[in-house]
Amino acid sequence: MRFIADFHIHSHYSRATSPEMNIVSLTKWSQIKGTHIVGTGDFTHPEWFKELREKLEPAESGLFRLKKEYEDIVQSAVPQSCQNPMRFILTVEVSTIYKKRDRTRKVHSLVFAPSFEVAEKINTRLATIGNLASDGRPILGLDTKELLKIVLDESNGQAFLVPAHAWTPHFSVFGSESGFDSLEECFEELTPYIFSIETGLSSDPAMNWRLSQLSNIALMSNSDAHSPEKLGREANIFNTDLSYEAIYTALKNNDKQAFAETIEFFPEEGKYYLDGHRNCKIAMMPEETVKNNFICPACEKPVTVGVLHRVEKLADKPKGFKPENARPYKNVIPLKEIIGEIEGVGPSSKKVDTIYQEIIEKFGSEFTILLESLPEELNKAFPRLGEGIKRMREGKVIIHGGYDGEYGVIKVFDEKTPALPQKSLF
Repeated sequence: MRFIADFHIHSHYSRATSPEMNIVSLTKWSQIKGTHIVGTGDFTHPEWFKELREKLEPAESGLFRLKKEYEDIVQSAVPQSCQNPMRFILTVEVSTIYKKRDRTRKVHSLVFAPSFEVAEKINTRLATIGNLASDGRPILGLDTKELLKIVLDESNGQAFLVPAHAWTPHFSVFGSESGFDSLEECFEELTPYIFSIETGLSSDPAMNWRLSQLSNIALMSNSDAHSPEKLGREANIFNTDLSYEAIYTALKNNDKQAFAETIEFFPEEGKYYLDGHRNCKIAMMPEETVKNNFICPACEKPVTVGVLHRVEKLADKPKGFKPENARPYKNVIPLKEIIGEIEGVGPSSKKVDTIYQEIIEKFGSEFTILLESLPEELNKAFPRLGEGIKRMREGKVIIHGGYDGEYGVIKVFDEKTPALPQKSLF
């Protein structure tokens, strides 16, 4: 069975998230976007865990669906063209902050659990270490290796851990500010239990292919959504049985038939792609950063070293290297961003939302439109939309790279002034 999965999201109990990140709204938006499996996020939070148990029921092995009394609410809010069965899988992002090898480490990890019973055991252990009720993404003074050990011990090896957004500067396993140069430095003797990493919005598989240490690692992509409309901005395409065990096995074996493709941001649009200094609107390529001794030329303070630079530092393969049997991927731009560019308004505007609703009612889910719909048919319904999506599929886009917490600007038509004020040294 072919299905699309987005494993990394947050609930309304996480900081800086929309109140619409509830289980009913997530079910609705999953269908609109075209994802079939969505991570619950935040299962360590007591109130969210309670809400999950109240509103979900078992479906296929290790997966869950919305109970019928809530499903009826969703069906009335989702266009017929988008309606499809969707499932949840138990996940949580955990932040660990600790000292190791004379440096403060800040690493985020995505934990998967096969059942509420296993999740509850993990929660019980973690509650002895930190306050799980303070945030949907708990912050623990715990070595990431010890977190992995807890996950394995409390599940008899059935749960697993994936380093989250592995390259972001401040909170990741390879981050320039507080990470490591290898998985072994972080996980030591438990490294064999790390069989997948999340590449994050500012990197794509091609960038990760340049590291030999990742040659047998399954590269997954997820949205890290904090609001429902961000669901599926990155996702994973599987071609296997619909079950926790099948997903686990596909990732563990890095099976390129069962785990078939990923759906990616253009990494330049990610907010940590380039080096730079947000306050000064300065963005730099790695060679410029080195030339300037990692100092912002405007204010003479250190710049934030971005993902591109970090990959260059750790890579042992040349740019453009592609391993045999590399898993394919597709770069996409959210549909509302394309509509907004055509209309000359922001993607969050009411005008864009109205057009978006009309298009999905006619053609189906957002992924159906972005990946499958014929451009000429889209052009008939909404002028230039098909042309824009065709350019996106061909990679014919104009991008001004993101840096130091600022998302990049990506366009399919306008080659003139970027929407984001940005001084650049290249």
